[in-house]
Amino acid sequence: MNNGKILIIEDEKSMNDVLSMLLEDEGYNVSQALDGKEGIDIIRKDIFDIIITDIKMPYADGFTILKTVLELSPETIVIMITAFGTTEDAIDAMKMGAYDYIQKPFKIDEIRIIVRNALEKRLLSRQVKTLRTQVEQTYRLEKLIGKSLKMREILMTIPKIAESSSNVLITGESGCGKELVAHAIHNLSKRVEKEFIAVNCAAFPEGLLESELFGYMRGAFTGAILNKEGLFEAAEAGSIFLDEIGDMPLNLQAKLLRVLEDGSFRRIGGLKDIKVDVRVISATNKNLLDEIEYGNFRQDLYYRLNVIHVHLPPLRERKEDIPLLIENFTGQYNAVGRRFTKDAVDVFINYPWHGNVRELKNAIERIFTFTDKQLITIDELPMEIKGYEANKTKQCQKGDIEISSDGVNLDLIMEDMEKKYLLKALELSKGVKMDAARLLHISFRQFRHRLKKYGIN
Repeated sequence: MNNGKILIIEDEKSMNDVLSMLLEDEGYNVSQALDGKEGIDIIRKDIFDIIITDIKMPYADGFTILKTVLELSPETIVIMITAFGTTEDAIDAMKMGAYDYIQKPFKIDEIRIIVRNALEKRLLSRQVKTLRTQVEQTYRLEKLIGKSLKMREILMTIPKIAESSSNVLITGESGCGKELVAHAIHNLSKRVEKEFIAVNCAAFPEGLLESELFGYMRGAFTGAILNKEGLFEAAEAGSIFLDEIGDMPLNLQAKLLRVLEDGSFRRIGGLKDIKVDVRVISATNKNLLDEIEYGNFRQDLYYRLNVIHVHLPPLRERKEDIPLLIENFTGQYNAVGRRFTKDAVDVFINYPWHGNVRELKNAIERIFTFTDKQLITIDELPMEIKGYEANKTKQCQKGDIEISSDGVNLDLIMEDMEKKYLLKALELSKGVKMDAARLLHISFRQFRHRLKKYGIN
């Protein structure tokens, strides 16, 4: 975004031209209308930061302009122009919702100050609106916790990634901290003073997701009673985080591809291309290469998103980080002086954590909710966690594995076991191979290879 988009509606052409040249010299993007009707036509087609309008005009006066703006684009700031002796009209307009007024004959410095303050108000309003939708928490690099080799490597690369302007794709299972990484990249970059906007692509129906990302013009569809700015515009000069990008519908993927290729898009129902400078950080828990092969994801979009790749390992692959995470979450819940016994921590370490860090955090929150004990033992752990440990111990003690004096063929046993699991997964997924692969926590490509290996059709 430049210094701001301004529309001047003034029927006196010389006055209109003077205001336009003055504001263009200040670096603003200025459009002109020579009467109220022309002004309303322009307002219906585009969104402006500021509209400066005369009160007395043919076809439609300033009050009609103000009413139209409040209906179509209520976030746009309206400044009235009033002739000497008609300031009462301007004051009435301010009571209706106008920001300020300029009195003829005007002073150049006065106009500069009014417009500058109005634009600052507009930008501040936009920032406040965005901040309200975000979690009230500062995401910095220190929020990413880990001493394991894999996490240390990631923590070392994030500052380097932040220095670039390239798009980033973050992969990993649900709950392992992909949004934390995205926030850290933004907050360590030169874009930190601008917006970071997070969007969960799986949380919106297809049509609603498009309108959220790209905005729309009034009348574009049923219910579109106002012009709406999209999140890509709101993230201008900042970053947008597209979580669960693998769930984005194919036709919307094509529109996103255009933004990544030339930095432009159109609002739904719009006639003009809008240029934006936004860094795209995306994330998914899916294997996008498998999704491409399955026809669910565009290959050209994948290569645009995957300029820099960060893969977050699941918690079960970095068990040495669990004690650090327990300590961190204990501090978050103001449990000063409370601690877990070594046996309890060991149970946490041995648990598989399919929900990853999020599941661990929820488990600790639950413990502190239901017990006031200073020393947390295995007895205070959630049933599914201590039950898993007890069941695993029972299986080990059972000792029902037998090996004859002639020995066994371990390869054949493992192949037979693997084949049974493949068939069971296909049965549970009603033959849908992608779903069966997910049940076994392997990629679609790996699943298909194993079906071929065992001749399973």
